[in-house]
Amino acid sequence: MLFDTEDLRGRAGEVLRGGAALVCAAALAGCADPGGTGSADGTAETVVSRGDVSATERADLEPVFSEAGVTGAFVLHDTRAHTSTVVNPQEASERAVPAATFEIPAALIGLEAGGFGSVDAILAAGPENAGAFTEPNGPAFQEAVRRVGHEQMAAWVDRFDYGSRDIGGADAGDSFWLEGPLEVSAVEQTEFLSALTRSALPVDREHQAAVREAALMEEGEGYALHGKTGGDGADAPGWWVGWVDSEAGLYTFALRLDAQEGAGAEAAVPLGRQLLVELEVLPPEASGG
Repeated sequence: MLFDTEDLRGRAGEVLRGGAALVCAAALAGCADPGGTGSADGTAETVVSRGDVSATERADLEPVFSEAGVTGAFVLHDTRAHTSTVVNPQEASERAVPAATFEIPAALIGLEAGGFGSVDAILAAGPENAGAFTEPNGPAFQEAVRRVGHEQMAAWVDRFDYGSRDIGGADAGDSFWLEGPLEVSAVEQTEFLSALTRSALPVDREHQAAVREAALMEEGEGYALHGKTGGDGADAPGWWVGWVDSEAGLYTFALRLDAQEGAGAEAAVPLGRQLLVELEVLPPEASGG
């Protein structure tokens, strides 16, 4: 399905802008809600409440990072209650390159505007044995981005209101999500994924369903875990983003580890699982994968 580029730019962010703007970087950096309530020991504190979205800081979970010898942030968003839980709020609002987590919006764009008939067709555009969608597939998505074309890709990223919405000029090539200039925060990741889980993005609902299905990592008793990793721990941060659909609710999450030795995607997943268990979104038996 092709759209006029000017139409895409003119309608940029109309679906997502309102929701994403509710949790702003300045607020998460410390603009506390005057009416918020924190626990007596300081382990949980409401740091922002704007519109129908409020964020609660969980300082008691910060040792999950320090005990692992890494630094980073975690955001859990309850898509039904419109509330978020944040560990390390200042870092959660800071943008960084999305690395392979950008392959989620790239898959949607590839299906919508790149002529691909399925997510499997996108993966097949890369070398053989590229792996599952839940893992990084750089060559396949670089080919998908080339097929979409720079102008259309820029228009779609803008329309999604994805992070900084800046993929650079035509000379930026096909690595703008790996090397920049595109950047996104953990808060923005959860807002984008919230729209995807609700089929609220401005693309075909069937394409959104196809990407959701491809992102399935595991199913357990009463829950389904979807996710996507990104980053190698060297020049890019380590990411794990996704959502949990369970009997208790529908939650999107984003964990970002600062770029440093041992802080890539392989480290992000076990830390993310630990936090999801601590927050009672995943059952204890899901902590180890």
